[in-house]
Amino acid sequence: MTSKSGHKEKDSVSKTMLEHNQSAFVKSGKVMRATASQLAVGLHRSSEKIYGQIGSLEVRLAQSLADIRLAQRLRYKVFYEEMSAKPSASNRLLRRDKDRYDRYCDHLLVIEQNEGTERIVGTYRLLLPENMRTAGGYYSQGEFDLSKVLGQNPGQRFLELGRSCILPEFRSKRTMELLWHGTWSYALANRIDVLFGCASFEGTDPEAFSGSFAMLQQGSVLDENEDCPSVIADSVSLKTYANATFDPRRALFALPPLLKGYLRLGAKVATNAVIDRQFGTTDVLVVLKVAEISPRYLSHFKTDASRFAA
Repeated sequence: MTSKSGHKEKDSVSKTMLEHNQSAFVKSGKVMRATASQLAVGLHRSSEKIYGQIGSLEVRLAQSLADIRLAQRLRYKVFYEEMSAKPSASNRLLRRDKDRYDRYCDHLLVIEQNEGTERIVGTYRLLLPENMRTAGGYYSQGEFDLSKVLGQNPGQRFLELGRSCILPEFRSKRTMELLWHGTWSYALANRIDVLFGCASFEGTDPEAFSGSFAMLQQGSVLDENEDCPSVIADSVSLKTYANATFDPRRALFALPPLLKGYLRLGAKVATNAVIDRQFGTTDVLVVLKVAEISPRYLSHFKTDASRFAA
């Protein structure tokens, strides 16, 4: 979702993630920019992993180390060059957003094909429960205590989503539909019961999001027995806004499109928001149970993920 989630989306959907507000899928800083050619070299094709196509765009999994490095380069371009994230010395030197979780994740790619050339224009990081165990935990556990939601859903397969980003010129309905279509196809193929991850508000002043927080607290929070409190002090409780008045239109408009999309599907959020100083964001944990996805939106992509099948 985030996504930063490995987020990092930190950390989907038809009309859902369809809104393409530029702050929705990013986190970043100011450094040297990767060129289009740097994002295009070395793509590895594998037809059996192509989940869907719309026009010149295709969604599939990364199939090589080169693919993953290009996804990392795209993340760096969006998170650190466009937005206000603060790169480590290693990230700055390589001009790639990377961390230890990348090796344990699958990387979903949206690829533009144009006159015989290809380039990655969007990506999402996916962490399966079996790989989480090898990694030593979920990325989100650096910000949230997941013990309640995991404990209340024994035997359920959780998929963590993160590091969602799209190039500015491709933040459109069809790109987002492909990203969600790929995510849904992957979830079905891996028998996923719960999707979760972080969605991020751009900025570190919680008061700037007070209306949105009030709206979330008053209608979209996890039940107490599944709530995921913050594990760091730099956070704010949405309960602070339980009785606040707000303008529903303004509050809805101010939601990150990624979060807005998941809420339309039927997702809930934890009652804490965590301030991420490195990425310059305020993060909320989003939890979406597959069994509770709104039929209205699910039917748009087909329950067997066949709508945009290649």
